[in-house]
Amino acid sequence: MAATKNRATAAAQALIAAGADVNAKDDLEDSAYLYAGAEGLDDILEMTLRNGADLRSTNRYGGTALIPASEHGYVATVRMLIEAGVDVNHINNPRWTALHEAIVYGDGSERYQRVVAALLDAGADPSIRDGSGRTALYNAQRSGQIAIVSILRGHA
Repeated sequence: MAATKNRATAAAQALIAAGADVNAKDDLEDSAYLYAGAEGLDDILEMTLRNGADLRSTNRYGGTALIPASEHGYVATVRMLIEAGVDVNHINNPRWTALHEAIVYGDGSERYQRVVAALLDAGADPSIRDGSGRTALYNAQRSGQIAIVSILRGHA
């Protein structure tokens, strides 16, 4: 975790090669795998995926690595996690999916459009309602994300 949080890729690589558990969690419930995914540290994320990352592992918010990666608009990271097999419809403790977070925390820019499209292409269900009963489409409309609205409607 220390190597990952310090973005020390070479140190993380050495520790993983020496047998460090990529799923071991710190007191914040982060693991090297979860943190690398959440922060878009794709070099370290790739190493964790090759070395036993638990794709069902969740952070302190009950979210998989895909949810914060989507929140931050990390397109390559989102694609890597989807390709690895992370559940695109996992619902975290606040009752949001990766799709919800990409819209609620995103700004509708091109990178968020690409994240939303990747999630939808991977089977994200836009009809899932958040804890307030809102769909992804409703949240996109409410925040004026016209391009995201179009993408969502195009996948209906």
